[in-house]
Amino acid sequence: MDRTPVPLPANYATALRLIDEAHSHDPKRIPAEEGSSAISPIASSTVPYELHYAQKMTRWLALRSPDASPALQLACRAQHFRRWEIPRDSYPMTRAGYLTWRAKLKAQAATQVAELLTSPAITPPLPQEVIDRVAALIRKENLSKDDEVQVLEDVACLVFLDDQFDEFEKKPEHDEEKVVNILKKTWVKMSPAGQTLALQMDLSDRAKALIQKALGE
Repeated sequence: MDRTPVPLPANYATALRLIDEAHSHDPKRIPAEEGSSAISPIASSTVPYELHYAQKMTRWLALRSPDASPALQLACRAQHFRRWEIPRDSYPMTRAGYLTWRAKLKAQAATQVAELLTSPAITPPLPQEVIDRVAALIRKENLSKDDEVQVLEDVACLVFLDDQFDEFEKKPEHDEEKVVNILKKTWVKMSPAGQTLALQMDLSDRAKALIQKALGE
């Protein structure tokens, strides 16, 4: 998985760097992948988790939509912007609490990223309509009607399957029935193009078996 999206103009590349610098403050760290290009202010064998996640988003975006617009590239990179500031357990551990938490995450990320994109370090400044577009993508507005929002949703689902699923399904509170139901919900969120990429993934045997069960195969 070594493709990259269309190169960004210099001012957009600066914006991407600022997003990554914010990700580098995530206190959660994980082992760095071999050959990882993740940047960190401290040379280490570990990498801030949200920086790792953001780079995964970009890598899957390159496969899902190699001609992605600059706004979509920035939104993908900022999908989890400063997520650690709102921990899951700050809301009730219920379905309603989860949905409220997710809505708060999207709203806060969109606001914070929009502010970041007005930084004087970005020259020439990004047009306001681009900043507004990035924020709308992060909020996933008009998911059923906006092709770029659907691409962002596809990429988030692909990263979940690629990078998070194996650890997720092993949690003791997640029995097989619950995991299969989550996979079914994940699957219907994706477009046919996203589903095709998911089926081409190099997944663990356990993940493949659960996906087959979710799809009724």
